[in-house]
Amino acid sequence: MSQFQKNLALWLVISLLMIMLFNMMTQKQETQRPMNYSEFLHAVERDRVVSVVFKGGLLTGTLDDGSQFQTFVPRDEELLPELKRRGVVIEAKPVDDQGFWFTLLISWGPILLLIAVWIFFMRQMQSGGGKAMSFGKSKAKLLTDTAGNVTFKDVAGVDEAKQELEEVVEFLRDPKKFTKLGGKIPKGVLLVGSPGTGKTLLARSVAGEAGVPFFTISGSDFVEMFVGVGASRVRDLFLQGKKNAPCIIFIDEIDAVGRHRGAGLGGGHDEREQTLNQLLVEMDGFESNEGVILVAATNRPDVLDPALLRPGRFDRQVVVPRPDVKGRQKILHVHSRKVPMSDDVNLGLVAKGTPGFSGADLANLVNEAALLAARANKAEVNMSDFEAAKDKVLMGTERRSMVITEEEKKVTSYHEAGHALVSLLTPGSDPVHKVSIIPRGRAMGVTMYLPDEEKYNETNKGLNIRIRSMLGGRIAEEITFDSVTSGASNDLERVTMIARKMVCEWGMSDKLGPVVFGEKDGEVFLGRDMSTGKNYSESTAVEIDNEIRRIINNNYDIARNLLKDNQHRLKALAELLLDKETLDMHEIHAVVFPEGLPDYLQKQVKDQAADTFVFEKHEDETPVETLADNDSPAAQPQAESVAAVDDQNRGHESVGAELSSPQDGSAADQEPQRPKAADDDDSSTEKP
Repeated sequence: MSQFQKNLALWLVISLLMIMLFNMMTQKQETQRPMNYSEFLHAVERDRVVSVVFKGGLLTGTLDDGSQFQTFVPRDEELLPELKRRGVVIEAKPVDDQGFWFTLLISWGPILLLIAVWIFFMRQMQSGGGKAMSFGKSKAKLLTDTAGNVTFKDVAGVDEAKQELEEVVEFLRDPKKFTKLGGKIPKGVLLVGSPGTGKTLLARSVAGEAGVPFFTISGSDFVEMFVGVGASRVRDLFLQGKKNAPCIIFIDEIDAVGRHRGAGLGGGHDEREQTLNQLLVEMDGFESNEGVILVAATNRPDVLDPALLRPGRFDRQVVVPRPDVKGRQKILHVHSRKVPMSDDVNLGLVAKGTPGFSGADLANLVNEAALLAARANKAEVNMSDFEAAKDKVLMGTERRSMVITEEEKKVTSYHEAGHALVSLLTPGSDPVHKVSIIPRGRAMGVTMYLPDEEKYNETNKGLNIRIRSMLGGRIAEEITFDSVTSGASNDLERVTMIARKMVCEWGMSDKLGPVVFGEKDGEVFLGRDMSTGKNYSESTAVEIDNEIRRIINNNYDIARNLLKDNQHRLKALAELLLDKETLDMHEIHAVVFPEGLPDYLQKQVKDQAADTFVFEKHEDETPVETLADNDSPAAQPQAESVAAVDDQNRGHESVGAELSSPQDGSAADQEPQRPKAADDDDSSTEKP
């Protein structure tokens, strides 16, 4: 009998007892009129009494009119002979004639009820899992063989991370292969990556491949309002692990319990710190936990306590990066395998236009494309649906109902045409993919770029080209209307940010040399510095400002000369954009270069047309699974970048490949960032 059936039977028995008691206590009694003894004798003398019932001193009877009465009789020896003489029917009953079951229920019912309640609460206490008095029990779930239906064959795009975990699984299957050479099983593996990159999926694949017990729990399950409960759950979790060794314990979002101890303005957190202390002891303390491997996942490794990250606890830190262009195509193929698509869909082109997208982002992109096609009553999803879905994911829904004056629309068209034209006239710039003046979200217009290749570092030349393209919108307004608008506020902000990083962080100033100026701000709630002081003099600060101004002004002059020399191209592009509102790459090339494309643009078009990606399948023809993180299916990575815009004061936007900041590491440590659109009522342009 299952636990549910046992609980149901217990409650049925209690309910039946309560119903029986209620019915027996509320039995309908016949109405009997009270009568004093004198009235009773007077009725006997007048022969009105038909029958009587004696029950101790209580006498009940029936009169000749059928009415009932009751009275109490004293010791009267003359009463019975008188009743016999007058022919009254006489009946006698014992005083305690109440029935066996009623007497048993009244005497034993309360005791039995208390015993039943006590048994119920004891069973609840022993069952654990959030029941009464079970705070210290671990909430870890044991995945069975049927639950682990994801294997390493379902994971693609993170070969190095998969190899690290495959080695752990192989150690559990054949430990002698490693121990004969003196190797020891790793005690912990920390999966680090942005939201949506597939950390939980990798853990599920380990559960499917390991063939050993796999316990899974979230970091927040350890935290309670009562101090000591989390530590008790950690002890119980590892106790279960030791009983089932060898086994794997997976803790998702470990940063919820593993934050730096004693950090921040408000001091420590007793409950979390005690839980972390217990976790540290269990992983590498006085007692050995041989055969228990801890796998954890987080997207905030910077907040974790150093004692948790040292070898002996987490021996391996596995980085789960965003997929590259081939990985993105595989992910798109997996998510679209149940989506009917037309022949014009090129998933390779979609993958190339989504640098920095995680598996969760790509899943959302395919879903949006299917929804747009269904809304238009199409039988298949075509390439235009994917393009519209990408625009919607990046910048929001089109706002065609927005009321815009013709003058503002004209300014917007020249602004966006200026961005596009500077890029087209500059060799080495990213190819212009699309230009639109249709408002999206809070953006008034957009210029989108499709990079030739994913960039992990940026050169001095490339950064200067970006600055020129960003300044193209403001210069186009200035040349055409002899004035500027607030639409370039975002352009100027981002241009200044790039120039400052070139001077202060990347050592790209010939005058100041390869020196880093200033210190990065720490997060005060992580125990870092609340503020940072300048590590350079006031005279150096003046030189820094002059260098930033020189870089921006030089690129401003170059872009201005380009547009002044090609005003006829600027006018033709802006007028066509004003008429059609959205232009693709081929339409832009046709109107800007009617005489034919320059050699560098011909090479760009040829390279894009020749882009093909080989999609690999397994031997069983099972498509690879996406690396979308299950706890965060629609995660939006907030990537640090010189091209990222944090505040929401946006308008005209230029979107392309997000520029990865080289200051955080070498090229091997970088990954391409997803395109990031910023929106606002002001007009501005963003070209990542």
